[in-house]
Parts: sequence; C-alpha cells; structure tokens
Amino acid sequence: MTSSAHSLTPSPARERQILLVITLMSFTNVVDFMVMMPLSPHLMREFGIDTTQFGLLVSAYAFAASAASLLMASIADRFDRKHALLVVYAGLIVGTLGCALAPNYAALLAARTVAGLFGGVQGSIAFSIVGDLVPDERRGRAMGLVMLSMSLSAVLGVPLSIYVAAHGGWHVPFFALAATCALLFVVALRLIPNMRGHMRAASHAGLWTGLWRGYAELLRVRNHWWAFATSALLTLSGMIVIPYIAPSRITNEGMSEVQLAYFYLVGGAVTLFSRPLFGRMSDRYPRAIVYYWLVLLSIAPMLLITHTLGVNLFWQLVVAALFFIFVSGRFIPSMALVTAASTPQLRGRVMSFNSAVQNLFTGLAAVIGGAMLSHTAGGSLAGFEAVGLLSCLFALASLWTAFKIRTVS
Repeated sequence: MTSSAHSLTPSPARERQILLVITLMSFTNVVDFMVMMPLSPHLMREFGIDTTQFGLLVSAYAFAASAASLLMASIADRFDRKHALLVVYAGLIVGTLGCALAPNYAALLAARTVAGLFGGVQGSIAFSIVGDLVPDERRGRAMGLVMLSMSLSAVLGVPLSIYVAAHGGWHVPFFALAATCALLFVVALRLIPNMRGHMRAASHAGLWTGLWRGYAELLRVRNHWWAFATSALLTLSGMIVIPYIAPSRITNEGMSEVQLAYFYLVGGAVTLFSRPLFGRMSDRYPRAIVYYWLVLLSIAPMLLITHTLGVNLFWQLVVAALFFIFVSGRFIPSMALVTAASTPQLRGRVMSFNSAVQNLFTGLAAVIGGAMLSHTAGGSLAGFEAVGLLSCLFALASLWTAFKIRTVS
C-alpha cells in the first residue's frame, strides 16, 4: 500500500465492496451531468431556449465544478477522504433535487450551478481514495472499474432517463437520481473507512501550508503541469462534441427519442467490456502507449459522429459503439497517468486541481462547440463537421503532453 494508506489494509473482498460503492456514487454523479444532454429537446421546448442557452446549462455546471475543484486543490489533503466524499455527495443531492423542483430556466440554471459545485469535486475525491487504497500495480484495473460509471450511465441512466422523461416529464429523472443518491450516501457512510493516512504523512513532511503556498507546492512540480495539460486537451477533444450528439442525431439524422435511447444504450453496453480491457492493458503495458493507440483509434468515430451520414439505425448504432469504445476509453490510461504523476501526500490536491482543469475545459468546450454550431432554415445543425475536426486536433496534441508524464507513485 502507499504511505497514505498503509494503516488502511482492507481485505480483498472489502476493497471490492468499497470500489463498487465508489463506482455507483460516481455513476449517479455522471448521470446527473450527462442526462442534461439527451434531455435537451425537452428543456428547449419547456423553457423556449435555444442551443446557446442550453449550452450555458452545461457550462454553468462545469464552471462551478471547476471553481470548487480549484479551491479543493489547495486544501483537499487536509481532510479525511471519507468525510470529504460524504460532504460533497450531500451537496450533489441538494443540487439534483433543486433541478427536479426548478420551475423555470433561471432556477434550473441555479440548481445546475449548485450541483456543479459539489458534483465536480466528488470525482477527484473518489480517485484520491482509489489512489490511496489500491497499489499502483493494480490501480489501472481499479480505475477501469470506477470509470465503468460512465458506461453504466450510458447503458442504464441516460436511456432510462430519456424513457422516463418522455412519459413522465423531464423533472422525474432528477427526482429518481436524488433518491438513489440518498440511498448510496447511507451505504457509503457505513462501508467506507476513515482515511487519514495522507494527513499524517503530510504533517510529518511539513506540508501543512497556507492556501497560496498549497498551490505553489502543487504547481512547482513540472510533472503535474504535463498531467494537467493532457487532461485539458483530452477534455476539449471530447466535450466540444459530446453535448451536441443528441440534438444532431434528432435534427440531422432524423432519429426519434426512442432510437436515441438505443444509441446511448448500445454505446454504453459495449464499454462494459472495453473499459475493463483497457484497464488491464493500462497495468500490463506502458500507459502512454495505450493512450497513444486509443487516441489514434478514436479519430475515425469522432469524424463519423460529427458528419451527417444518412444511414439507417443499425449503422448509427455501429458508429455509437465505436465512438463510446475509443473516445471514452481514452480516459482510462490518461487518468491512471495523472493519478501516478504525484506523491501520495499531494495526490488529493493534484486530483482536485485536475478536476478543476477538466471542468473548466468542459465548460469552455461546450461554449466553443455551441459557438461553432448554428441552425439551418430546415432546423438541422450546421458546422458539426468543423467541430469534429477541431476535436481530432485537440486529441492529437494531447499525445505530446501524455508522453511527458513521469510515474511517481
């Protein structure tokens, strides 16, 4: 175990249980963020908003998450990991319930901001727990398991939310999410042990510092900068496209909302198999090499999904499968690279700052993508092809920074 977790040695069975709970908590967090995108047709109709205003809903969450993560980057390692996780998860529950009760666009925008303040931090704390709990030689598989939350959100959360929204209204998915989060909160409270080893290690190493000195300790390490740059470029590559997949499928490809649910269902289902595979590959082979090949393999589906193909549902599902496998698969070796780029005493701060970077560039990507798109007289989205090309350029640029990252622990 790492020095930050040497006092915490759970049995293999208990370790798996903890990882499962963290995965499920991350699942609800990812669904809370992702569900906004396929619900875009409902929200645009309900509130009479355009794509720019919808993009602001995505960006509000992301920018709030970035601000919260930036604050946590200096103080994250001062708290028991379990307590930090439970506090931010409680805040996510409040924000999600606020979305369910929002009577108008302004209220929904405020609720998304609250959800972002807490939801954006939850992921970094979860990855810090994994980094402290699981030795480096098994960390890639553990990251793959936790990141199955993205697959589960696409297989279960998003399609079910689309179905429920179509029959009960867009409020219902948020009510269901808040209830599920409350149940998981109770389970995590009972199952996850206190995690204070990193606090003792930091105290002995003299790392209890003021707010600004905390940032200085974090940013003076060049290795951290390469990790953050990789996350920024990869996030730009994905999130400049992903928020606009649902409206482009409906307006450009003529898919129905039921077919859109199948699109996410199939895309998520294949990653249930590909993500664990990529996790094992990240442990067996150099992570930068695994990342390199996944980036190259993601170029074709990225271009396909941003071009109007005019093909039937079967081929649309093939494109969805390729997109979800390779585009989302890139995050597994990249997160393993970032997690291993710091010492245990700084890992919480690194992961929080990395989360701030990811959320900041998620918001920027949504704004950039929205600015590049426009509606034609016939109602379809124009400019998506250029968005896809820019996405590929960001992905290729991230290869250079990824090979600069050095494994520390």
